[in-house]
Amino acid sequence: MTKTAFLFPGQGSQTVGMGASLMASCSVARQIVEQVDAALGGGLLDIMTNGSDDELKLTRNAQPALMATAVATARSLEHATGKSIDQMADYVAGHSLGEYSAMTAVHVFDTDVAARLLRHRGDAMQAAVPAGAGAMAALLGVDIEQVEQILASVDGLVEIANDNSAGQVVISGAAEPVNHAIAAAKDAGVRRAMLLPVSAPFHCGLMASAADAMADILAETTLHPPAVPVVTNVNAEPETSPGDLRDLLVRQVTGRVRWRESLINMAEQGVTRFVELGTGKVLTGLVKRTLPDVEAFNIDTADDMEKAVVALSS
Repeated sequence: MTKTAFLFPGQGSQTVGMGASLMASCSVARQIVEQVDAALGGGLLDIMTNGSDDELKLTRNAQPALMATAVATARSLEHATGKSIDQMADYVAGHSLGEYSAMTAVHVFDTDVAARLLRHRGDAMQAAVPAGAGAMAALLGVDIEQVEQILASVDGLVEIANDNSAGQVVISGAAEPVNHAIAAAKDAGVRRAMLLPVSAPFHCGLMASAADAMADILAETTLHPPAVPVVTNVNAEPETSPGDLRDLLVRQVTGRVRWRESLINMAEQGVTRFVELGTGKVLTGLVKRTLPDVEAFNIDTADDMEKAVVALSS
């Protein structure tokens, strides 16, 4: 029997109109998004459907919006197939904030609780570093060992934030060291090194205050055992203990997103089908670059859902 992993996207995949197709075709999807909107006091749904790109990409809006559409997709898939998520997926994993979506989809968090956690997370991350003091950059056509060597030659705080796929690594840190790392990468012959248009330097030591804030709020939050093992960003291994998941969510704020390793580890456990749930298909692309021989597709629209129901019945 085919082993399947469900994947949940992170920040950067948001777009105005996200979730509209599923919400129009499936009342379950709309109910989930409305639940998130209500948990945050209203306004998010309007930003998702009618807002500006600048308003939606604000961390405090993008994070709960992406979770809302991802969980809405998961619940719509359950409705369309008549199967619970544990009957369809052997593992789940989420990229950065997508880890909250994954955990919500497998019932670690109630949806409204996840919405409030992500609003808190977004605000804490934005407040951790003054505007312009931090930066992130993507390095393309380079492996993780090369990046580690490049960063070792740079003074100041700059770290690997995301090991996304073969040939795609993201670095994060203080603005000046990140720019020095870009120059060092180009000198080393890296095919492409470029600053990313982000509002804060995520997944590095500069996010320590945000990690502390999440530790406080997660300590007061009930986490339930997941219906499906969660392959976490920090250790790239499946976890089922609520206590361990809580600790890993705190560590994730400053830690590296070990996405490439997560995909490889799931494949080594026999996963041959990866399904991305939510807005866009960034993660589907990362799967195809890292594991070219596996099946990978995304569910974003009502048409995608129809195709997925057929694929997942085989």
